[in-house]
Amino acid sequence: MTIPVFFLGWPTGEAALVVAGASMIDAARRGLRGDFTGRRGRIALALTATAWATLAFVYVRGARSQDSFEGPLRDTLGDDYAAVAAQERRRRPHGVLRTSWTRRRYVPRSNVIRYGPHRQNVADVWRRSDLPRDGRAPVLLQVPGGAWAIGMRRPQAYPMMAELAERGWICVSMAYRVSPRNTWPAHIVDVKRALAWVKENIADYGGDPDFVAISGGSAGGHLTALAALTPNDPQWQPGFTDADTSVVAAVPIYGRYDWFTGEGSGRPEFLGILQRYIVKKRFADHRDVYLDASPITRVHPDAPPFFVLHGTDDSIIPVQEGREFVEALTTTSTNPVVYAEIPHAQHAFDFFGSPHGHFTATAVAHFLDWVKATRG
Repeated sequence: MTIPVFFLGWPTGEAALVVAGASMIDAARRGLRGDFTGRRGRIALALTATAWATLAFVYVRGARSQDSFEGPLRDTLGDDYAAVAAQERRRRPHGVLRTSWTRRRYVPRSNVIRYGPHRQNVADVWRRSDLPRDGRAPVLLQVPGGAWAIGMRRPQAYPMMAELAERGWICVSMAYRVSPRNTWPAHIVDVKRALAWVKENIADYGGDPDFVAISGGSAGGHLTALAALTPNDPQWQPGFTDADTSVVAAVPIYGRYDWFTGEGSGRPEFLGILQRYIVKKRFADHRDVYLDASPITRVHPDAPPFFVLHGTDDSIIPVQEGREFVEALTTTSTNPVVYAEIPHAQHAFDFFGSPHGHFTATAVAHFLDWVKATRG
């Protein structure tokens, strides 16, 4: 039931005003046709109005959730974070419809690049057109989600990348080889290859190769965390073992951090998918592969600063997985680990230009600006 629950709850939770608006237009059409006359019609209209009120409540609840994003940053990073956040100029959310067009503003055709030898090794370079080519702007690599089987870079993370681009960042939104056509570890190899490309080429676009962060949601959150915790690992850098694939910070969002636990809600089914479509090896015979691919087993004291976000109502990846990963990181890493748990948020809560999407974008920008400020 997790899939239908997600697809029913996601648009109504994150695009409530759009859903309500479409319903109102349809109700007006039906009213002009006379569908609401008589007792049954009035009952139908009352039920429809109740649905509108519910959607309005959902929207307002999301619009009041900013402290769930900013509070953990303030509590963990303290006064340094507050000083960085205070310097921003406030921007309103773009909205669901406007967000879908933001790429056109920041990605001309010349900024669609190829970072590797495979057909899927393409990326969009997001930057403001007035950004100086010698400015050494901070850089974010954005890794898309999609259950390691979709990996579409468009239109994922548009609110966040638009926010960062406006602040003078350069964002590289990548695609990668996906399953079942491709087999693990092709996915993480491509992420590493994209990082290597960024380090070698981003200066041509005005970026700083010495300040590269990484982010991604869902499967992209898994790949983000794994890449950040395994810099320069030769097993996932075939043919480019000498390339620097380290990052200064990581922001995994509603990610999957455990590929080996078989107990719990949805866990047997998830392991079955990995064995059949992604890894294509039996867990019982190749347990080391699944352990190596699990970010929770790769935590270490020198992990970069992390900002982990997860929704409490995530029906695809239960919030407990985010909590366990953060606990492992916090007890091991010597760098800051910030965890934002978003009440009532479904999987992919940052996808649209909703309040959750806007608050994710500004909170991530605050965290990354803090990392930049504290690195000097």
